[in-house]
Amino acid sequence: MAFFCDEFPIIEKSEIASGIFSYVIHCPSVASAAKAGQFVHIRAEGYTLRRPISICEINREKGTIRIVFEVRGNGTDKLSQLETGEKMDMIAPLGNGFTIKEIPSDKTVIVVGGGIGVPPMLETAAEYTDNKVKAVLGFRNKDRVILDEDFKRVGAETAVCTDDGSYGEKGLVTFPLIEELEKGKTAMIYACGPIPMLKAVINTAKVYNIPCEVSLEQRMACGVGACVGCACNIRKGGRDFVLRVCKDGPVFKAEEVVL
Repeated sequence: MAFFCDEFPIIEKSEIASGIFSYVIHCPSVASAAKAGQFVHIRAEGYTLRRPISICEINREKGTIRIVFEVRGNGTDKLSQLETGEKMDMIAPLGNGFTIKEIPSDKTVIVVGGGIGVPPMLETAAEYTDNKVKAVLGFRNKDRVILDEDFKRVGAETAVCTDDGSYGEKGLVTFPLIEELEKGKTAMIYACGPIPMLKAVINTAKVYNIPCEVSLEQRMACGVGACVGCACNIRKGGRDFVLRVCKDGPVFKAEEVVL
């Protein structure tokens, strides 16, 4: 796995919801190597450990990547203070991304994102420009909704769910997911989000016998597999393994994940 460690210039910054920031970074070397579902590891000035942030979009022609993250602590707050024209200290791209497959013309793929697990699903959806893509996005309320227009921009038919019904459909992401699966045209499901959502998506995929990959969110230290601080439980061939989210993931086959 090739990755780069350098300081890269920030060319765009915006706050797309309260405490949620979007950055576009000019990094041709990273953009040329990056894949949907991978992440970057960013140094926050004054902090020893870097912060892992998923890659939201990749533009290889312009040599840029986009990241979207929520301020959840002092480290991400420090990152959010970086401005256009400044440089971002990154190790990237890291981890194993989603498996992008050739899909028959009469089939579709579904990307499911919950909360801050939505950003990595955008590039995943964009990888299927020649096929119909359904995006199912879940948020707490209208104020937390992000990127729904971006999914439409990349050609995804988009359904938004909120817990309180203040935007889109009220309820869980499994409702529109099941509606789509009932059509019998789904070839693949990809998902990232909170554990309860992932459990529901994995169980639904199993019921309908649809291949599914999920991206796990986990606290990380080194980001390159050395410290084993982001261990997760995986079951393969009837045997249990402890793998590293940063190195062996963050994407895993749904049927192998033990949540």
